[in-house]
Amino acid sequence: MTLRDARGLATSSANRRSLDAFEVALGQFQCYRGNSIATIDAALAADSEFAFGQIFRAEVHISAWEASVLPEVETSLRALEKLGNKCNDRERAHVAAIRDWHVGDWDGFRARFDLLLAEHPRDALALQIGHLADFFHGDRDNLRGRMMRALPAWNRELPGYGFTLGMQAFGLEECGDYRRAEETARHAIELEPDDCWAHHALAHVLEMEARQVEGIALMESRRDHWAQEDNGFAFHNWWHTALYNLDQDRADRALEIYDRSIRPGQSEIQTEMLDATALLWRVHLRGIDVGKRWHDLAAAYDKTAQDGFYAFNDMHAMIAYVATGRCEAAKRLLAGATRAAEKSGANARMEREAGLPIMRAVEAFGRGQYDTAVELLMPVRYRAHVFGGSHAQRDIIHRTLIEAALRDGQFALANALATERTQLKPDCPFSWQLRNRAEAGIAGRGGVAMPPR
Repeated sequence: MTLRDARGLATSSANRRSLDAFEVALGQFQCYRGNSIATIDAALAADSEFAFGQIFRAEVHISAWEASVLPEVETSLRALEKLGNKCNDRERAHVAAIRDWHVGDWDGFRARFDLLLAEHPRDALALQIGHLADFFHGDRDNLRGRMMRALPAWNRELPGYGFTLGMQAFGLEECGDYRRAEETARHAIELEPDDCWAHHALAHVLEMEARQVEGIALMESRRDHWAQEDNGFAFHNWWHTALYNLDQDRADRALEIYDRSIRPGQSEIQTEMLDATALLWRVHLRGIDVGKRWHDLAAAYDKTAQDGFYAFNDMHAMIAYVATGRCEAAKRLLAGATRAAEKSGANARMEREAGLPIMRAVEAFGRGQYDTAVELLMPVRYRAHVFGGSHAQRDIIHRTLIEAALRDGQFALANALATERTQLKPDCPFSWQLRNRAEAGIAGRGGVAMPPR
């Protein structure tokens, strides 16, 4: 007799211990605490035919969205294919999605989760993996829509309901619905205080509304819930904390957070390296020397750069190479991304529409060809969402564009772009600094800036 999981979904397993282990591992994955892979591996060692254990193992590895996990995904996929008809229909739908991702059909991967969740909206793993896939594609509408479609099937008695609200909050934030996003995130945190994804959704709201002082207070007051030693997502919430401090002109504090909590070691995990790069580049654009940090980070990219696997990661590798003058490495990276763009599939589209023009712009910026950087970034600045990330992460593109315009003496353009920022974020000191620099440049040429504010 097969068993159902804690949300009432049928599985092909008749082993209660295996399903109990899955629930533990799922809980770890939902709050990014502990080692969910080790938990599920222990269950698989005792029950080699536990299909959903292999599904979980493959999809958690996929959630890293980098080439290094391909061998692990392939191992689980082989085990699942051996099980064949022992899997039920829902499990086979997961297997088909995993197979799509493994061969690079990321659009097919996401589409399968759309259909799977239409039939099984309480599939907590499918919801979380689908949500993360939407994030990696910059699909803000489905970040919100996926949760909206599923939530009517949930209630607070079901395990994981709070985590589902946390994902909904992030989708609402990315769609600009900041009031509902904040309300939903705070509700999610009340239900699951250690939900660091819901906390992160709230952090995004405060970032987008330039509520940096409030943001710093929030992060510091809730550290016990999101910054635990075994929290695999803490580095990103620390990144948000560093951004708040940097935009309040506390660069020393931002770099202290970098050293202690964003990149305390020599991690070669792409998502961690991405946040490290994004923070250092923001500091770099301000003309602040970050010492050997750049070289340590670029050396890690030398070992791990996955030319053309995922355009968003490629952009950050390019930034690290440009900041350290690694011209040959930058050329190799561009060549790999160019080859990837000539293929078919989601990442090829990402490279063509956003990755390559932005990487070329960063490379031009590094060579002091600021006019070229402006020319390349202007057309792509509003469509960069196609290669993933959040609004907060992609803001690095807008900051680079304005800095390039300032350095090239295109003060009217820089002023217009900075004014756009101050209209959207009137309380952001950094945005006003950009506008003041642009206005000073215009005045220095005898021009007329914007009317006094």
